[in-house]
Amino acid sequence: MIELKNIHKVYRTKNIETVALDNINMKVEEGEFVSIMGPSGCGKSTLLNIIGLIDNPTDGDMSVCNTHINGQKEKQLAAFRNKNLGFIFQRFHLISSLNVLDNVELSLIYRKMSGAKRRKLALETLEKVGLSHRAKHYPSELSGGQCQRVAIARAIVGEPQLILADEPTGNLDSKMSEEIMQILHDLNRDSKTTIVMVTHDEKLAKQTDRVIRFFDGRQVN
Repeated sequence: MIELKNIHKVYRTKNIETVALDNINMKVEEGEFVSIMGPSGCGKSTLLNIIGLIDNPTDGDMSVCNTHINGQKEKQLAAFRNKNLGFIFQRFHLISSLNVLDNVELSLIYRKMSGAKRRKLALETLEKVGLSHRAKHYPSELSGGQCQRVAIARAIVGEPQLILADEPTGNLDSKMSEEIMQILHDLNRDSKTTIVMVTHDEKLAKQTDRVIRFFDGRQVN
C-alpha cells in the first residue's frame, strides 16, 4: 500500500538548513490502521504531507496505493489524490460559507459524475456518520465533534483507498474522541480502508494495529 525508501526532507533558506525527515524507510500494508507518534516538531506532519502528495521529499523513493510516485507531474498527482486519498485534519478545514452537504459534495466536484449522483453520494455518506439530519446546517451551527464527522464524510465520500488523519481528535473532548475513533475503526474494518493517523494520544494509538514512533526526524522503531 505505502512504501517509503530512504526518504529525506530538508527545508533550506539562505542561511539555515533544517532536516525534517532523515532516511525514513517504512511500509504500511493494505487494510492496516497505523498510528504515528512523537513529540512536536519531530516530522510527523511532514511525513503525512509527503505520503499525501502535498509535499515532495528532497530525496528518496516512494509508492502510495501501490503506485510509484517519483517523477509524476503535479496534474497527475492532483488526479491521483482526488481518486485515492482522503484527508482528515485537526482543525476540520470546512468551508464556513457552505452548508454540510455542500462541504461533503465538494470533494467530488472534479470527478466525472452528475450533480445528482454527487448529491446522492454525499447524503449517503452523511448518513454513515450520523449527520444526514444536519445536511442543510452550516459549520458554525455544529459542535466540534459534528464538524469532525462532516470532515470524515468529506474524506470518505469518494471511497478512497487511504485515509490520512492528522490529529483528528486533537480539538475534541474524550467522549467525542471516542466517537470519532469508532467511526475510523468501523471504516477500517468494514471497508478495509487503510488509515495512517498522527496522534499525541497514547491511549488512542494503542487502539490501532501498529504504532510508528518518530524523534528528531527519524523513525525510532
